[in-house]
Amino acid sequence: MAEPGAGTPRERYRAQVRAEIKERAWEQIATAGASGLSLNAIAKQMGMSGPALYRYFAGRDELITALIRDAYRSLADTVRAAAEPGADVTAVAHALRTWALADPQRYFLVYGTPVPGYHAPDDVTTIASEIMATLLDGFAALPTDAPATRLDAHLEEHRQWADPHPAPPAALRRALAFWTRMHGVLSLELAGHFTGMGLDPAELFASELDALLAR
Repeated sequence: MAEPGAGTPRERYRAQVRAEIKERAWEQIATAGASGLSLNAIAKQMGMSGPALYRYFAGRDELITALIRDAYRSLADTVRAAAEPGADVTAVAHALRTWALADPQRYFLVYGTPVPGYHAPDDVTTIASEIMATLLDGFAALPTDAPATRLDAHLEEHRQWADPHPAPPAALRRALAFWTRMHGVLSLELAGHFTGMGLDPAELFASELDALLAR
């Protein structure tokens, strides 16, 4: 897929090569994990020299950043579309699971074990925060008559992760619970830990979601 803004023939060619490099990178990640990513191996697959490939990505970290940025952007757009027009938390949850099941390696790149030695730039964190903002919109719109908890009080004083969203403490708590529990079930499912247990992961996911919304 050509990258946005490609216009001239040279720009289109560069975008096409970068897209192919990323496709090859995903293939490597699927077999060896992100820590095993090798630009030289990708260059060999594409019939290029190592130095030639480095004209498109300056190094491993830049390539990983591009993959993570694409993954987060895809997920942010997916959950936003699921939430419209009424910030539907249930729809967001099922959209998240569908997205994760469609490409587990993409999911694990952003929510799995961090790549050793890699540090994402600020703009990647900004895209990731869009996902949480969508969740906060959804939970802030839901009524709640539950009494305040110790965690509510804690989050009122430790809400940097949610800023600048104005969600009240109860919505912060519910969004955080959603984020941790939904990803917990998804991570176990995608890693194959439910295999052989004789249960339907979709039913477990739905039950956890129901419990979260009932609170």
